[in-house]
Amino acid sequence: MPFDLASVRARLPDRRIDWFPSVTSTMILAARAARDGCASGTVIGADGQVAGIGRHGHGWHSEAEAGLYVSIVLRVPVEASVLPVVMLGLGVATQEAITEVSGLAADIRWPNDVMINGKKAAGILAQLEGAAVVAGIGINVNHTMFPAEVAPLATSLFLEGKRGISREDLLVALLHAVDDSMKILVEQGSPAILDMFTRASSYAQGRRVRVEQNGAIIEGTTCGLDSSGFLVVREDDGKETTILAGGVRPV
Repeated sequence: MPFDLASVRARLPDRRIDWFPSVTSTMILAARAARDGCASGTVIGADGQVAGIGRHGHGWHSEAEAGLYVSIVLRVPVEASVLPVVMLGLGVATQEAITEVSGLAADIRWPNDVMINGKKAAGILAQLEGAAVVAGIGINVNHTMFPAEVAPLATSLFLEGKRGISREDLLVALLHAVDDSMKILVEQGSPAILDMFTRASSYAQGRRVRVEQNGAIIEGTTCGLDSSGFLVVREDDGKETTILAGGVRPV
């Protein structure tokens, strides 16, 4: 079913929301809007993407009219070094929106994957565009199946038993949650977001994981986040390694 943009605009009358039937990637259009000086909170969304962008240049499966595919321009007065913390805040916001609308219990796999029953239901990407942060969020809502290469790893709200979830309701909840998260970051600083993420994610502390970093395999137990939002893993010999990128998997 096509997205009912009018119903969302009626609930968010002061926010610019541009919606398209199909785009290459909402991130590309949102970055352009940011360069053109759009207001903070501007949303670029689409019913489908033909080249959705995931983290580290990976693709994002964007079945037409099945998921929520949006990019949000955020003008948050923080230093570029805080971008990893911004992404953690976006992950918490996405988790909260999913739970609010669907009732499903979601987890967050550091740094940017929202998981349901061990499978990925949503992903977050954040990048700088001048003084703005462009946040891309993809949520698998009404997908009934996935391509063979990602089917063992991905899930949707539909596949988890929540059929007919409104993408419109989910977007409204997501935008409110993102606003709240960014307000906390600005007013209370990075420690508040790190605490929120630690409480929201089973991966932040006490989780046995395996990570590939710089060509090496690191295996150990997570022992929290550092002040920049990076994950710390304690290996069996007691050595603590800071994980700077994704690829964290449970053992």
